[in-house]
Amino acid sequence: MTHDDSSAQNAAMEAIRRELVDSYDEELELGLEDDRLERISDASGHASSDRLDRKVYFRELLRLQHELVRLQDWVQDRKLRVVVLFEGRDSAGKGGVIKRITQRLNPRICRVAALPAPSERERTQWYFQRYVAHLPAAGEIVLFDRSWYNRAGVERVMGFCTETEVEEFFRSVPEFERMLVRSGIVLVKYWFSITDEEQEFRFQMRIQDPLKQWKLSPMDVESRRRWEDYTRAKEDMLARTHIPEAPWWVVEAVDKRRARLNCIQHLLGQIPYDAVEHPSVRLPARVRNADYVRGPVPAEMYVPAVY
Repeated sequence: MTHDDSSAQNAAMEAIRRELVDSYDEELELGLEDDRLERISDASGHASSDRLDRKVYFRELLRLQHELVRLQDWVQDRKLRVVVLFEGRDSAGKGGVIKRITQRLNPRICRVAALPAPSERERTQWYFQRYVAHLPAAGEIVLFDRSWYNRAGVERVMGFCTETEVEEFFRSVPEFERMLVRSGIVLVKYWFSITDEEQEFRFQMRIQDPLKQWKLSPMDVESRRRWEDYTRAKEDMLARTHIPEAPWWVVEAVDKRRARLNCIQHLLGQIPYDAVEHPSVRLPARVRNADYVRGPVPAEMYVPAVY
C-alpha cells in the first residue's frame, strides 16, 4: 500500500468514526427533554436527591442498546416470536422506554403496536380480535404501547364497557395468554408505576410546554380526577391477571432514567440469547462505464440551503 493509499484509508476511517459519533446525537437530543425536566424540577423544589447521573445513564443506555441489537439478531436467527406489553397510567413513561428500545433496532423486526380507539365494526368483534392481528410472526418482536388491558383500565374506569364485559375479560385473558405462550410466543408484561405527585407534576409540565401540550388529551385530564378509580382498577387487574405463564413486572418509574435502564435490563434477562455469527461484509468495487455521464439536476429542484 502506498503512502497516498494509506492516507486516504485513514481519512476514510476518521470520517466513519465521526459519523458513528454523530449517530448518537439522536439519544442526546432525546435527553434534552430530561435535562429541561430536571431544571424545572430543581426550580420547583421537585428535584430528586438520588437522580441518576446523566453520564452514567447514557453509558449504560448505549451498552444496553448494544445488547438489544444482539437480542434482535438472536430472535431473527432462531425465529422466535416476542410480545412485550407496556401498561401504566398516563405520563408514566411507557413511550419513553419504547423509544429507547426501538431506537437502534430494525423496524422490520421490532415494531410498535399502538392501537387507537376501536371502530364501530371492531366493537362488534371478539374483544381480542384486533390485537391478534398485530401478533408477531417468526423472527419478530412486537411492543404493545397499551394492549388488551385497556378493558381492565381506561374502558372500565371511563365507563366504555359494562361490568359484565369486564368480568368476561378477566375470565378470558388468562386463557388467552396461556394460549399465546403454549403457541411459542414469549410474552412479557410491564406495569409502569408512578406516584400521585409525580403524575400531577408531569401533567403540569405538559400544560406549560407548548411542544408537549398535544400529549395531554381530555381523557388524560379526566384520568387525573379519577386517580383513585384507576388505582382500584389497576390493583384488581394485577391481582386477577398475574399468572405463572405470563406474570406482571412492575417498573418503578418516578425516575425516568432508572426506569428505562431497569426495564431494558430486565427484558434482556427474559429471553436467553447469544451472539449470532454473521458473514463478514466486503464492499465490491463499483462498476464504472466509460459511456456513463451523470445528468445535471436543475437548480430549482434543490431544497434551499437555509442552514
